Amino acid sequence: MDRRVFLRFGAGMVLAGNRLAVGAASLPPELPVGKIVTVLGPISPADMGETLPHEHILVDFIGADQVSRSRYNADEVFKTVLPYLQRVKNAECRTLVECTPDYLGRDAALLKRLSEASGMQLLTNTGYYGAAGDKYVPAHAYTESAEPLAARWIREWKEGIEDTGIRPGFIKIGVDNGPLSAIDRKLVQAAAIAHRGTGLTIAAHTGDSKAALEELSVLKEEGVHPGAWIWVHAQNEGSSTVHARVAEQGAWVEFDGINPSSIRQYVNFLSAMKNRGFLDHVLISQDAGWYHVGEPRGGSFTPYETLFTQFLPALKDAGFTDAELRRLIVDNPREAFTVRVRTLSGIKNH
Repeated sequence: MDRRVFLRFGAGMVLAGNRLAVGAASLPPELPVGKIVTVLGPISPADMGETLPHEHILVDFIGADQVSRSRYNADEVFKTVLPYLQRVKNAECRTLVECTPDYLGRDAALLKRLSEASGMQLLTNTGYYGAAGDKYVPAHAYTESAEPLAARWIREWKEGIEDTGIRPGFIKIGVDNGPLSAIDRKLVQAAAIAHRGTGLTIAAHTGDSKAALEELSVLKEEGVHPGAWIWVHAQNEGSSTVHARVAEQGAWVEFDGINPSSIRQYVNFLSAMKNRGFLDHVLISQDAGWYHVGEPRGGSFTPYETLFTQFLPALKDAGFTDAELRRLIVDNPREAFTVRVRTLSGIKNH
């Protein structure tokens, strides 16, 4: 088998003829392995369609010790956000990955309402956000080891978030600049354990490339293949050599700050990855939206459709083919978020 196939796919996957078959013997058969898990339930990866892999609907920056749903009116948020989801749906987007973690404003029930009303497929997450000086990490995460933290996240996968019955579709963590602090390292370890127990992909807000490379080392120590991990905010590292170094290991490199003023910069990022042969490891998004709890009417909300109305045309003008654009907005997100365990031992077994 070609080395790039080994890098791209992880544990439980075998080559059957000319196609890859997904296996998941380590996970209970009743769980939606091999699916994309939205707030309305699992769907076939083929139905994910055009996807924004890193956006936000609501955030609350008050801190883990004070965050509460009593701080906002869910009906007001619903009325504010719904038109933006309808607009991006009209721009031919089918799926939006909502990356706000617990203790920072995650509201699975609100996302379900918005998904039902808009027709957009939404994913939510489990995990904790250790960036920003750990302001959004709950107190118990300081005293618990990685194993009980992972058990909390695995429980949400098996039983649903709180009393909603809604399962997370991925694991979201955050770390500051490297070297990793003790708690950030523990969150990465917990995410690795939770991945082995769920098959959920790990999306990691990452402060810098030093932290990114250290995260990869921790994952490998825990037996998790880099293909289970997304380097969120890779645009903070300006070196295409470092981007390629991470992609070569099989990880996902996500450029997710696209906005009208950064189009050219992001075209350059993607052109460099294309020229190095790693376009199949790239995710693109905007990190847009953001109803800010505590600000009047949620403050300034950034629309979601810039990627479709401005960035994709700019890529086409730069020589990207329709097939390459489809890979970026359909094929790669589908591969990244399909539930399956990816371990180093799985690679060794094939």
